[in-house]
Amino acid sequence: MGNLPSSQMKGAKILIESLKKAEVEYIFGVQGGAAMPIFDELYDAEGIKLITMRHEQGTAHAADGYARATGKVGVVLSTSGPGATNLVTGIANAHMDSIPMVAITGQVATHLMGNDAFQECDVLGVTRPICKHSYLIKDSSEVADVVAEAFHIASTGRPGPVVIDFAKDAQIQESEFHYPESVHLRSYNPTLDGHPGQIRKAMDLIKQAKRPMIYAGGGVTLSNAHQELRQFAYKTGIPITVTLMGLGAFPETHPLAMQMPGMHGSCCANYAFTDADLIIAVGARFDDRVTGNLDRFAQKSKKIHIDIDPSCIGKNVAVDVPIVGDAKRILSDMNEMAQPAQIEPWMKQIQEWQDKYPFEYRQNGDNIMPQYVIEQTYDLFPDAIITADVGQHQMWAAQYFKYTEHRQWINSGGLGTMGFSLPATIGAQLGRPDKTLVNINGDGSYIMNIQELIPAVTMKLPLKIFIINNMYLGMVRQWQELFYNQRYSAVDYHDNPDFAKLADAFGATGIRVDRPEDVRPAMERAKAIDDGPVVIDFIVDEEENVYPMVPSGAGLDQLIRGLA
Repeated sequence: MGNLPSSQMKGAKILIESLKKAEVEYIFGVQGGAAMPIFDELYDAEGIKLITMRHEQGTAHAADGYARATGKVGVVLSTSGPGATNLVTGIANAHMDSIPMVAITGQVATHLMGNDAFQECDVLGVTRPICKHSYLIKDSSEVADVVAEAFHIASTGRPGPVVIDFAKDAQIQESEFHYPESVHLRSYNPTLDGHPGQIRKAMDLIKQAKRPMIYAGGGVTLSNAHQELRQFAYKTGIPITVTLMGLGAFPETHPLAMQMPGMHGSCCANYAFTDADLIIAVGARFDDRVTGNLDRFAQKSKKIHIDIDPSCIGKNVAVDVPIVGDAKRILSDMNEMAQPAQIEPWMKQIQEWQDKYPFEYRQNGDNIMPQYVIEQTYDLFPDAIITADVGQHQMWAAQYFKYTEHRQWINSGGLGTMGFSLPATIGAQLGRPDKTLVNINGDGSYIMNIQELIPAVTMKLPLKIFIINNMYLGMVRQWQELFYNQRYSAVDYHDNPDFAKLADAFGATGIRVDRPEDVRPAMERAKAIDDGPVVIDFIVDEEENVYPMVPSGAGLDQLIRGLA
């Protein structure tokens, strides 16, 4: 391994110089005692901008949003003890959704470790189950190699978060700076190329299939395989459903698009799963929100499963042709052999389902319907990056906005983390200053990390924050209505503050809308403001439900449509 020229410097300085070599643009951080030498080095560092958030959870979500929007590694920095433990939810969120992140935490000095020192915590022990790898730096000579390895691990194979815990005395200790030109880890060699024999088997199954479908997930986005996926669908003419985590990988305006599958997915996609004779899964996990009752899932079909993580293949659903590797490379190989599928009767059936069972809702009196807010958002901001939190508004945003662009949709999928989207929107906007960022939020989730409106205001970020305010934890209330005899326990949020006035107090522009006719004018006003965040508090129908819905324990063919 060749090395670049060296010089003597403090561990904290080596860290910053190493991050520069890793081409880091932003570090999202909250200051604290055990990380002070690092923050001090950042004070006059050139080439890296420190974004000061207001809570460590917010820093992790901001780094996460940056990574999702750009495909680059997000970097977060906190102090020891509570600073590090406040990152845990954000690290776990990135881990579940396979987001590349490097989380750097200060740690007490080496001689204090194990002594219950002030703000000491076993960060590696706490984070081991929720990260891809972790390091404890006790000597400044380790820093450069650790950083290089951390970025390599975080961004390759199945991406994920890597934790670097950095003792305070090592931050001050001086060593030679040697940043490795390349990284080779003997025990870490992800498989990238699909096995040619398995690819041929897959293509044979595709050629024989009469009712095939493509099932694409977040792995397509992570591998930047969207163009290859589109080419494969266009060449073969096979209909496609894209999961919540993959929205935008295939344009939902295309006739082959069946929209999202699963618990709140389209009738068309769910019926297709039930009747298909072949499922081509690409970068998707067959998770419970997609499959419903596994005993009833896709019983008529053979299955091809393409994924870079071998542990995901066969984990939930038995597959006939497993292909381990990078989705971009494998789809590229498959495209060389792809031919138009002879599936006219199947396509006629797909079209019939699409026409008969679109996403739809009824107007309820003079109330603002949440679906209408999303429709107007799509009409006015079709090219925006949409970030969403977790709950009913997330599902409506997935259903009623038509995603056509790569990395156009950002949300917390696997962990379902409320409070994710506001800080994630900040990170995404910094990563993609060329794009309009629209945050679809809920009243319950917005309040969880509302403090991060401060850095958004300070930086004058032109965020559009649309709160779907039904004064409930809406998704839980929906389940309580349908399955718990309307016993609305711990979900009533009618004591919410006035979010428009609160936005004004933060220094943002606050708008409250409670009539349908005012929805679009408010959005048009928001669109014209580009010198800071706009928060629109949409007071929507309180008890509107998300449909279709597959109840827990039911099969995809047992979905509740909602409208007769």
